[in-house]
Amino acid sequence: MRRVALLLWAGLGFVDGCAVNGSPFERVHPPPGYATLYVYRPYSYAGSLLRPSVSCGEDSARVGPGGYHAFVAPAGQVECSVEGGESRDQVEIVAAPRVYYIREEIGWGVLTGHPHLNPMDADQAQDEIQSCCVLQR
Repeated sequence: MRRVALLLWAGLGFVDGCAVNGSPFERVHPPPGYATLYVYRPYSYAGSLLRPSVSCGEDSARVGPGGYHAFVAPAGQVECSVEGGESRDQVEIVAAPRVYYIREEIGWGVLTGHPHLNPMDADQAQDEIQSCCVLQR
């Protein structure tokens, strides 16, 4: 019984914190004329083992559940894409020098999860990204 209680307590701590090991959310300060695109993935058990590569402009990163990555790109047209085993999704943004939020989600697929990129409203995204951590490279 003691072992079950300990496992439940540890599991609650895991769900409440970041699934990605890293620092809590911090704003990035890009140089003038650059846009910041935060790609984040709120923790969800569905697809929690999948970490497809996300690319925005020239940079790429693997965003795990409960994690985020700040992409800094020159203002202009920026394409962000994610590729899973069975599918690919992309978002094109005509970026001004400001902040953009893109939520990555993993949907159900036949053999593996299907990643999706969804541009988000800043108010909703700021609430969601606060519980995410940056992956330490």
